[in-house]
Amino acid sequence: MIKAKGIQLNDSNNVNGGVGLKVIVTRDENNLITQGMIIGETLRQNQSLIVCLSPGELVRNPTVGASIVDLLLDRQYLVMEHRIREHLEKDGMNVRSVEVVEGQINIDASYD
Repeated sequence: MIKAKGIQLNDSNNVNGGVGLKVIVTRDENNLITQGMIIGETLRQNQSLIVCLSPGELVRNPTVGASIVDLLLDRQYLVMEHRIREHLEKDGMNVRSVEVVEGQINIDASYD
């Protein structure tokens, strides 16, 4: 299960089109690295990943992944909402609402 606190991902895709870790290197007076990966709140990051990933892409939980890209052209908003809700719940989130309106996805969910 993904939790709401963890390693942050970059805010935007890197040059190769993949998702990378958010790293800000901090060094001490001896030029030794004292900090690198950024730890913080990941709720929105996790929600985005679950919406975009296909089942099997998340190694620790291979059944999670709403694979929303498969539904985008059909514009079946109720099917999208149901699939997103189902996969957020599989990850352990308490889902209060999922709304898809003209390509905009609004999620009200959190880990308890």
